[in-house]
Amino acid sequence: MKISTRGSLLPPSPIRKLKPFADAALASGKHIYALNIGQPDVETPAQMRNVLKNIDKKVIAYGPSQGLAEYQDALVRYYAFHGIALDRENIIVTTGGSEAITMAFTVCCDPGDEVLVPEPFYTNYNGFSVAAGVRLRPITTSLETNWELPSVEAIEALITPRTRALMICNPNNPTGKVYGAEELRKLAHLARKHDLFLLGDEVYREFIFNGEKHTSLLDFEDMHDHVIVMDSISKRFSACGLRIGAFISRNPQVMQAALAYAQARLCPPTIEQLVAVPSADLGSDYFKRMVAEYRARRDAVIEGLKDMDGVEFQVPNGAFYIIVRLPVKDAEDFVVWMLTDFDVAGETVMLAPAQGFYSTPGLGKDQVRIAFVLNVEKTRRAMDILKQGLATYIKVRHGRG
Repeated sequence: MKISTRGSLLPPSPIRKLKPFADAALASGKHIYALNIGQPDVETPAQMRNVLKNIDKKVIAYGPSQGLAEYQDALVRYYAFHGIALDRENIIVTTGGSEAITMAFTVCCDPGDEVLVPEPFYTNYNGFSVAAGVRLRPITTSLETNWELPSVEAIEALITPRTRALMICNPNNPTGKVYGAEELRKLAHLARKHDLFLLGDEVYREFIFNGEKHTSLLDFEDMHDHVIVMDSISKRFSACGLRIGAFISRNPQVMQAALAYAQARLCPPTIEQLVAVPSADLGSDYFKRMVAEYRARRDAVIEGLKDMDGVEFQVPNGAFYIIVRLPVKDAEDFVVWMLTDFDVAGETVMLAPAQGFYSTPGLGKDQVRIAFVLNVEKTRRAMDILKQGLATYIKVRHGRG
């Protein structure tokens, strides 16, 4: 039997495809410091865990396709806390931010249409776009320019008759770049000029380390018909396994189409929405503590990288990732080697090869993404092991040192 063309084009996750090597390392008795995936070790807030412990429902029934009213109201409060006025009608609760992105591609685009997105980008956009029959066209950014967007003219030159949307992740996964109002206004200008949708992945909204205020696409009052924001509780509340996200727009036609999509998949998870309700009321103290913790983790990563010969990077101001250029020819080979051939006292480190975060062939081959998701003590230990591993690998593979 032959599978579909779409099925054959679905790419394996570059973050997860090396898991067999990690499983083998674990089976051999190694301890792995997992800096390859955005799974924080911060505790999910007690207020949310307490709801889970105390749920006493005799029947776990279907909920509304757009989400439980109490959770929609919680999201209205959450966005109001960030100065964004929304109503229930602007929100559809989704099964993670992943479904929100797929929903946006499906609602905005026909098969064969194009979405422009700065690269490197979250690698699963590739899978979502293939599933929706959409082509991602990269707006290439580089480490050398601190991941700045190119000029309006350069972005506009990429627009074709099949372009339907511009998309941006802010703060950015995988670079940690924070895009300010001026940079976002460039994209808004092009979206209005060419009648394009403007899609914002704002999962890391609170993760900003330089005191700058996050600019949401929802802040642009003149862009209501163009803007769709995709969001998730996974990162800000360290609740990745709950799989609760949101699709948000003030465009009634978009929301009508998105609701039809939501009805076709019936409803988002009921129990998980109930657990998520208290997250809206955690307040500024929670976010201050969270940001301080991740800033300390970031600083531990930067401190470790500065002590390594030949690496290149930009200090990220947001999210909890950094792209690093290594003095190696093939970063994926290095990542695998760290799992199969190297350890320090039975411990090693796992990173994500960065090539999978690019769509332009050849880019990112000598780069890795590091996620600063472990506490400071573990992060420092991991960076020390990485330093020793990199030096050893260069001697073994490249004959230097």
